[in-house]
Amino acid sequence: MNPHTLDRPLRVLRVCLHLLLTALLALAAVRAFLDGLPHAPSVLAVATVLGVIYGAGSLLPRVGRSPRVTAAWLGALLVVWPLLLWLTPDGVWLAFPLFFLLLHLLPTRWGLVAVTATTVVAIAGFLWHQGEIAAPVIIGPALGAAVAVATVLGYQALYQESEQRRRLIEELRATRSDLAAAEHSAGVFAERERLAREIHDTLAQGLSSIQLLLRAAERALPERPDEASPHVTRARQAAQDNLTEARRLVDALAPVELEGRSLPTALQRLCASTQQRSGLAVQFHVSGEPFEVPTPHEVALLRVAQSALANTIQHAAATRAELTLSYMDTALTLDAVDDGVGFDPETAASRTGTGEGGFGLAAMRARARSLGGNCTVESAPGHGTALAVSFPHRSGDGAVDGSASSGSASSGSASGGSASGDGAPAGMASR
Repeated sequence: MNPHTLDRPLRVLRVCLHLLLTALLALAAVRAFLDGLPHAPSVLAVATVLGVIYGAGSLLPRVGRSPRVTAAWLGALLVVWPLLLWLTPDGVWLAFPLFFLLLHLLPTRWGLVAVTATTVVAIAGFLWHQGEIAAPVIIGPALGAAVAVATVLGYQALYQESEQRRRLIEELRATRSDLAAAEHSAGVFAERERLAREIHDTLAQGLSSIQLLLRAAERALPERPDEASPHVTRARQAAQDNLTEARRLVDALAPVELEGRSLPTALQRLCASTQQRSGLAVQFHVSGEPFEVPTPHEVALLRVAQSALANTIQHAAATRAELTLSYMDTALTLDAVDDGVGFDPETAASRTGTGEGGFGLAAMRARARSLGGNCTVESAPGHGTALAVSFPHRSGDGAVDGSASSGSASSGSASGGSASGDGAPAGMASR
């Protein structure tokens, strides 16, 4: 049970207690006048004083918080109340709300002692007015005290139980968080072991086979070329199988180029390393104010850039290429340009799935589309190639929106590249 669920009943009980005590004081004063008691004005005065003391205590914030202030306020009530009980027998009914006050504001032990003393005073006052001993005179106050004690102690037991449950729930939540962290760590280790087994059972074994086959071919050459040829053929097939397996493994992993680096830094390093290895002049530009990009989008853009540059080197016969990462209000865009020989995109699309090439145009589009983005390509034989990958961006919250695809947010820039003076459109599409 939530402790807060007990707050509302407690507030209702307090309001009822205020109304009950007020009604009983009014009843004692009114009946004193209706019965024609000679000391009716005194009853009214004492009832008023008692009501004022009670009202003042209800408004004082320190009552219930400061033991001294609480004891002084209860002492004032218990001093004035017997005076009212001495003036009118109707004062005995005020003992019932006093029971709740004593049990609620005093420690349990002292509360029970105070309730017992109040019960004795109530019975004695009622007997003094009745002039004779009667069972109802004794049973009434005693039964009221018992009901008050059972109610307050029951509420306290429920509250303590709810507090224990709350603490238990907090401990369970903390334990669940620790367990989740432990499971995450165990999952990381398990994944590392799985990858180690995968690499050992596939790539390592395949490379060992290639090495053995090439050694056999080396021994057969040059005297027995006919025997060496089958070994080379099998080694080539093993290398192709290993390459396929490596692509399968790597595709599920985040690029190491992004570890501890931003996307612009990773793309800058990619351009520099590509230029160093191939001699192709590659430039990288960043446009706009960078904002936070989810890791899947960074991986997709880096993969597309890697594949596009590789295709440019292998197929475009280009002399220069450019990558431009644009942070815009409505989109995150990667534009790529080359001045190569170009190609027919429809013809390239028709070769999808034939085994020619690795990362095809259809794969680029599928990767972008799976994250809610868009991939466009413009190219023609003899006029270079333009490629643009765009992910929509929710302006104002600093995040790429992967829930909805955008239009060709960067196709304009790509087209603009194709209108340049050298006639080279932007981007590298896969061949």
